[in-house]
Amino acid sequence: MNYTYLDCAKMIDHSLLNPTIKWADLEAGCRLARAYDVGSVCIMPFALKRCAELLKGSTVQPSTTIGFPHGGHTTAIKVAEARQALADGGTELDFVVNISQVLSGHWDYVHEDIRAVTDVTHSAGQKIKIIFENCYLDDDQKIRLCEICSEIGVDWVKTSTGYGTSGATDEDLKLMRAHSKASVQVKAAGGVRDLDRLLAVRSLGVTRAGATKTKEMLDECRKRLGLEPIVATGSGELGGY
Repeated sequence: MNYTYLDCAKMIDHSLLNPTIKWADLEAGCRLARAYDVGSVCIMPFALKRCAELLKGSTVQPSTTIGFPHGGHTTAIKVAEARQALADGGTELDFVVNISQVLSGHWDYVHEDIRAVTDVTHSAGQKIKIIFENCYLDDDQKIRLCEICSEIGVDWVKTSTGYGTSGATDEDLKLMRAHSKASVQVKAAGGVRDLDRLLAVRSLGVTRAGATKTKEMLDECRKRLGLEPIVATGSGELGGY
């Protein structure tokens, strides 16, 4: 498989979502992500404003979560979260569907929940990823979510939060790619911990992957490509995927 360093780096959403991360480590994680020129930093909402400041002037996007990790917030609260995140400089939002309503088959509610936050996000010129939490769903439910997300026009469909019982599987990634419009990208979250796995999900049509092993993966990428190592402070072990 042919790939460049940026092909790999720009796939990565560096995850800083573990609730026990200390402030200094959140900042170090942002600096590491900037040094490695990844796709985004996905950080806890309270730290998003500082994240955006640390990433200013780079091509790394500041991102955060909405309705995380269980999706049970009311739609009004999710909209308020999205408005706050956008005001704090967020350019990509990772939104959790209401898992209970999906399992209950209340598809009108699910559609409106996703649409409301997508409209707010897109009106601000920013992007949204919709987290399914596939470990709790059957294939018919996953397919219906892909159809809803395609109809609404979200930017990504995403497998997992990292706080469920499993992460991204090849079967789910293939299903999500097959049942989403070409304009809807696919993000893998959970279990992408080395370069070979990153390349494997890329071959399935994945364009983003949530990761905590960012440094290790991209150091290996540069080694294989014969590039000089990147010197950066911070840890690749700080996330939640």
